Amino acid sequence: MQLIDIGANLTHESFRHDFDAVLQRAADQGVVQMIVTGASHAGSDHALELAHAHPGVLYATAGVHPHHAVDYSDLTDTRLRELARLPEVRAIGETGLDYHRNYSPRDVQLDVFERQMRIAAEVSKPLFLHQRDAHHDFLPLLKRYRDKVPAVVVHCFTDTREALLDYLALDCHIGITGWICDERRGTHLRQFVREIPANRLLIETDAPYLLPRTVRPQPSHRRNEPMFLKHICEEIARDRGESVEMTAANSTAAARVFFGL
Repeated sequence: MQLIDIGANLTHESFRHDFDAVLQRAADQGVVQMIVTGASHAGSDHALELAHAHPGVLYATAGVHPHHAVDYSDLTDTRLRELARLPEVRAIGETGLDYHRNYSPRDVQLDVFERQMRIAAEVSKPLFLHQRDAHHDFLPLLKRYRDKVPAVVVHCFTDTREALLDYLALDCHIGITGWICDERRGTHLRQFVREIPANRLLIETDAPYLLPRTVRPQPSHRRNEPMFLKHICEEIARDRGESVEMTAANSTAAARVFFGL
């Protein structure tokens, strides 16, 4: 059984002391490839460095998360355009809107989101998107660019069934994380995850965040890592009423098509 983690924040400082061991543990659990998320100017450069160091195993995205939109400059835009044309960079993002925390002003988030969608359209690469509590603004902007890019994944989907159907109607892929394992806030996902077509379901850890609460025993450090992707796959398979092997095979095939692996 082979798995692909389509969203791992491996540039996070918590991985610096045991990075090679993290990759080995992932491989031991069937995770054969990982997409390293670029979420800032510096983070996108770092993601590229990791992809260079581990060819064929790690690939990168290049983008600026809405939390960091306030730091987006013309220099950042120029650098993202450079990164976007490199073969190791397989998608533009993480970009989008986050009205839950509002670390950046909403008007700035909207502008920076659109600038990055323009880059994806110009280089014809997929979009790796983030949306939280912003569906009403996110959807109209996405509709304007959906036909200009080859593919879109709404990463770490946590929203409602109605929002899911809106994205599926735009032929978007949906990224599911260990959020689905959280009995406090993720149980609604279990009710409709089976409605995601098999060729548009992608799975991810969003490591080091969102450690699945159903992992036993829970690691004392509370850090999520790609090795737990198999656990997420098992939970999703149960909710979809299919075998783990089928969920793994379909999500891996979908990831390979989406990212051109």
